[in-house]
Amino acid sequence: MRVVIQRVSEASVTIDKEIASSIGHGLLVLLGIEEGDELVDAEWLVGKICRMRIFADGDDKMNLSLADIQGDAIVVSQFTLHALTKKGNRPSFIRAARPEISEPLYESFCSMMEKELGKTIGRGKFGADMKVALVNDGPVTISIDSKSRE
Repeated sequence: MRVVIQRVSEASVTIDKEIASSIGHGLLVLLGIEEGDELVDAEWLVGKICRMRIFADGDDKMNLSLADIQGDAIVVSQFTLHALTKKGNRPSFIRAARPEISEPLYESFCSMMEKELGKTIGRGKFGADMKVALVNDGPVTISIDSKSRE
């Protein structure tokens, strides 16, 4: 699994001109699932994301986690995070997991994140054409891959 997390002051997901999810201070998580990913990848990533110290403390140092600040989150499935761009100019998405594998893993990831944070998180809609809006706070943008554990 691969994620891009963005610290945001606000974010929203719009589907068919209706806001499906919106949050204030927290994280927008773009989640890409590839062939071979398993629940253990989701568990590791959820723990890493929720405990990563990327929010400011009273001294304006990045010492607090999403869990510490009781921040909000939106998770959006994004297969394009596994684009292969080595050949030609058209990306290949052959490494992205098929929907019958990725959709249940996406739902499990979201449920695990809700359990870890003790609150409901925002979600996109799997497979939908979504419009994602955000105000990146910092900006802070971090990518993490569960296979390399970095």
